Amino acid sequence: MSAQNVLFDAPGPKARRNIRIVNILGVLLVLALLWFAASGLADKGQFEAAKWTPFLEWSTWQYYLLPGLLSTLKAAAVAVVTSIAFGLLFGIGRLSAFKPISWASGIVVEFFRAVPVLLMMVFFYQFLSKSTSVDPSQVPFWAVVIALTLYNGSVIAELVRSGVFGLPKGQREAGLAIGLTPGQSLRSIEMPQALVAMLPALLSQFVVILKDSALGTFIGYTELLEYARRLASGEGNILPALLVTAAIFIILNMLLTFAAQRLSRRLGARAGKVLQIEDTIEPEGIEAPAPAPAKGAAR
Repeated sequence: MSAQNVLFDAPGPKARRNIRIVNILGVLLVLALLWFAASGLADKGQFEAAKWTPFLEWSTWQYYLLPGLLSTLKAAAVAVVTSIAFGLLFGIGRLSAFKPISWASGIVVEFFRAVPVLLMMVFFYQFLSKSTSVDPSQVPFWAVVIALTLYNGSVIAELVRSGVFGLPKGQREAGLAIGLTPGQSLRSIEMPQALVAMLPALLSQFVVILKDSALGTFIGYTELLEYARRLASGEGNILPALLVTAAIFIILNMLLTFAAQRLSRRLGARAGKVLQIEDTIEPEGIEAPAPAPAKGAAR
């Protein structure tokens, strides 16, 4: 009996028919909404060839879309690395047995999780431009990176904490039993398993970083959305430009999600092989018990 049959009753013929009818009605409703939206756009001339042909020209990609995409990927890549470092540092800090470190890490994580990313971008843009000697042309980039790092790093720190707490208690007990300290058990046994377990959520957070980098356009960071707006202002095709930009973001997120799934399956398979090997190895110095004599055998 499957878990689904245990948790839910299998639908009967009438229920399956009702579900099929509801699904068909839902599909028809979605198609009707798409037709209504497409008709409205066609009436406004948004499907005219003149509005879409610029995206078939190499100059559009060379001077607008590709430079914007590289800027987006640059900010996202730096923010991913710094967010991981921030998240691991404060995630381990929240798990520390030393209460002041745990409390301080918790305050930092909860504060930056609560502050909107755009607000942090504006704040650090003003702070860097007025209170530091950072090159003015680099201020928007670093403001975007710092804001993404603080917010997403705080989320990753919470993922680390919840991932370690989600492990069986026997993992730490086993580490302590072989002579490890709580800190050594956390670093050597619990953290590697927690990172593998939270890998899908971690990669989902990388998608969030990639998408939130588009908020940099509000502080003058010339990323993909900003280049698309510049293109649209010259060509008069703001809606097609936004749709093409959205399609690029969707493709990037799909590729990142696909890579995350492949990596998660590979790490899971490798962990399973390690466990199988460990199960087949007998501890050194421990002999297998001799088989019990058969009943009635001569003594």
